[in-house]
Amino acid sequence: MEREKEKIERYSLAASTTASFLTAFMGSSINLAVPTIGRVFNAGALTMGWVVTSYILASAAFLVPIGRISDIMGRRKIFSMGLFVFSVSSFLCSLSHSIGVFIFFRVLQGLGSAMIFATSIAILTSVFPPWKRGRVLGINAAAVYLGLSAGPSLGGALNHYFGWESIFYIPAFMGSITAASTFLKFKGEWVGAKGENFDLTGAILYSAGLVLFMYGVTGITSSPWAKYLMLLGLVNLGFFLKFEQRADMPLFNLSLFKNPAFAFSNLAALINYSSTFAVGYLLSLYLQLVRGFSSQTAGLILLFQPVVMVIFSPIAGNLSDDIEPRKVASFGMAVTTLSIVLFYFIDKNTPLLMVEGGLVLLGLGLALFSSPNTIAIMSSVEKKYYGIASSTLSTMRLVGQSISMGLVTLVMTHFVGNVELSRVPHGMLLKSSKFCYLMFAFLCFVGIFASLARGDIYREEEEDE
Repeated sequence: MEREKEKIERYSLAASTTASFLTAFMGSSINLAVPTIGRVFNAGALTMGWVVTSYILASAAFLVPIGRISDIMGRRKIFSMGLFVFSVSSFLCSLSHSIGVFIFFRVLQGLGSAMIFATSIAILTSVFPPWKRGRVLGINAAAVYLGLSAGPSLGGALNHYFGWESIFYIPAFMGSITAASTFLKFKGEWVGAKGENFDLTGAILYSAGLVLFMYGVTGITSSPWAKYLMLLGLVNLGFFLKFEQRADMPLFNLSLFKNPAFAFSNLAALINYSSTFAVGYLLSLYLQLVRGFSSQTAGLILLFQPVVMVIFSPIAGNLSDDIEPRKVASFGMAVTTLSIVLFYFIDKNTPLLMVEGGLVLLGLGLALFSSPNTIAIMSSVEKKYYGIASSTLSTMRLVGQSISMGLVTLVMTHFVGNVELSRVPHGMLLKSSKFCYLMFAFLCFVGIFASLARGDIYREEEEDE
């Protein structure tokens, strides 16, 4: 019995970390290929922003509904299907013949990612006992950052030597193998809400509201209809909240947010990703367009951040098994704020050592924040809500990433218009980037206080006992 339990633990950790690596690799490698894809499809800055945003927005829109479905149907089943969808759509991206088709397959990639994001952390939390979770979630976070490491370096090299299409071959191949292995060898299943009904009306209201709102935010400077779509999205989300309060089996149990640890940890995650995700995008443009480095060289420079994250994420996870997560995570948020402030001061003649130092600080800050914050969220809910808690955390991350890219798109559109990025004057590109860094640093500073406000989860657990 004990041997079988250990076997399930090994399989779940292996499958989850592989999937986390692949989704992270896809997210970071595409940044290095953005200028190339823009030239191939003759697409402007606004359109190329959607190459990144479409994937994130689709993931965010589907996450909560899929998290609820996984609690009802089984987390392993949804996880395996997500790997399959992600793998197939990755391969189809490489076959795209126009920017519109490419963005459509990126949306399908986002759907597959949502199925993975909504279940991977929930599976690990279901399989491993509380005293092992810090280490395990730290390893999973390290896999994410390993994907972020391989994305710039390997993705940049593939883009440079074999073309942008080759970036999608690795997720397609490895994802297919992992999906097959999960179907054949991963026999366990975890159902937290078996027999309950799925709230279809709530799912439609939520997904439609989120898509309309984020689409409106991103297109606010380029479309006269954007502000109306944004308002319609907010109204839709308002209807969703009212409907959920009256639903017998709601898509999302709003009472979870009455717990300060759950509410403020999710808020901290939203702020953290809103203020950091687009930094890699901005730096890749800076290194390639302002400094004139190839995508391969730019990728090697950007490698500093995720390598530091790989090293320190398991350490942060172990620390959070003994020290209150809010203390570790808040310190990480403070370090992240400092790193973004440093990026504000870079220009065409800035020594690369300063850029690399900023990336090291950013990696350290994110590593110290991520694992402890995840532990705080998953420790604040009952087992039957693991799927929805995991998907909520992932939604905060992806909505934050979407907001981050949306803000950059808004600023870029305001300063340079919808023109090819390679034609933007260096001074104007730096000016718009500095504005973004200043905005992100302020957001991250506010996030320190949101992180501190969550309270001490270990003390609350002792009182409950």
